[in-house]
Amino acid sequence: MIDLSQLTKRHRAGDVETTALDAIDLQIEAGEYVAITGPSGCGKSTLLGLLGLLDKPSSGVYRLQGEDVAGKTPRELAAIRRGRIGFVFQSFNLVDELTVQDNVQLALRYGSMPEKGQRARVAEVLERLGLAHRAAHHPSQLSGGQQQRVAIARAIAARPALLLADEPTGNLDSAHGQEVMRLLRELNDEGTTLVMVTHSAEHAALASRNVRLLDGRVLVDALAEQLA
Repeated sequence: MIDLSQLTKRHRAGDVETTALDAIDLQIEAGEYVAITGPSGCGKSTLLGLLGLLDKPSSGVYRLQGEDVAGKTPRELAAIRRGRIGFVFQSFNLVDELTVQDNVQLALRYGSMPEKGQRARVAEVLERLGLAHRAAHHPSQLSGGQQQRVAIARAIAARPALLLADEPTGNLDSAHGQEVMRLLRELNDEGTTLVMVTHSAEHAALASRNVRLLDGRVLVDALAEQLA
């Protein structure tokens, strides 16, 4: 699914250059559940942004499902993201002016699915996540846990092969956080490749594999049972 070779990301501000990721080598197989952990500033979110094609590496190779994507144009990257990659963010990133129905349907707007099919798929995922009765509500009318479930519904609406989650429980209380983690586990059990950035050791332990970063490098890459 994912094959990174010497992937490096540098940021430049004037004459100062900072290395966010330093020659990362990482392979993630289809269907894996990988937690990326490490202290603040270690490169976790930078790595997730590169995996999600939201940013481009300074050097190195990134193959996604066998396709080298590191040198693609922004338009090409956007086309690859559509349908292949879903995102779940800590801050939900819902559009306040849109209903739950329309927020989820955003993920399908630029694909080839006809309007009727889009509506049917949205109804399906909202029903699956227990949100069918909230379809006409706006984000401001929902609890934090419900908003994150809407964000997950939007992320999986196009049936992506890869789901990226950046601190998905960071703005939730423990009960809603556990609910979100259960949903993510279910999606992984159904075959979705899941890569999650988290500061929570408890949530990282739910993954089948843990990748720990430090100073932009992989410090530990181990199966969950090897870390126990």
